[in-house]
Amino acid sequence: MAEIIELTESSAEVRTLADRVSGQLITAIVRGDIPPGQKISEPELARTYGISRGPLREAIRQLEGLRLVVRIPHVGARVVSLTPEELVEIYRIREALEGMACRLAAENMSTAEINSLRELLYQHERNIQEIDGRAYFQKEGDLDFHYRIVQSSKNTKLFELLGGELYHLVRMYRYQFSVSKSRPQRALKEHHRILDAIEERDGELAELLMRRHIGRARRNIEERLNPTNKEERE
Repeated sequence: MAEIIELTESSAEVRTLADRVSGQLITAIVRGDIPPGQKISEPELARTYGISRGPLREAIRQLEGLRLVVRIPHVGARVVSLTPEELVEIYRIREALEGMACRLAAENMSTAEINSLRELLYQHERNIQEIDGRAYFQKEGDLDFHYRIVQSSKNTKLFELLGGELYHLVRMYRYQFSVSKSRPQRALKEHHRILDAIEERDGELAELLMRRHIGRARRNIEERLNPTNKEERE
């Protein structure tokens, strides 16, 4: 374990350490290693990541800005936990906006960008196979299929909405609800079909396929949260 850093660090050092630990905490929260609703223990995290409380507190403030952590008066900081209703609302927004992003991507993506995204999906396939198809974990930013699609829409406001403050919150629930026997492989196939439509410059089909893709994920969530009131999958 790294040596504990003293509190005499410069502001630049604190920021660098905070950024590093913030990235590690984001991954831990997205993967469910630190589950929704769990209280954030600063002493425990300081020991785990080998840093002093100053950089750690800055990292936690960053997570609050990303809406992954909430601070409750007289209780402290906890990993966010959405209600089923809030989660379904977010997925309905994603259905509409990511569908639009796909249509725009079909108009604006270059051939090189499409080929690069296809190679990313092949890498995702290898990653899924390495863990026997149990989950579909996508790293953030350019290593995330959905992020790349929104980025490729070339629409700044759309990117601000989907790639901004809600991005990691959506990643957390996307990953945690992808952990099932069949969903990872099915989601990967759907990603390939979406990219096929984009490559064919069929924006209408690309939008429809993305809406169906996210709609299936939403219904999966609804079934998991409400097992007594299941909807039939498409």
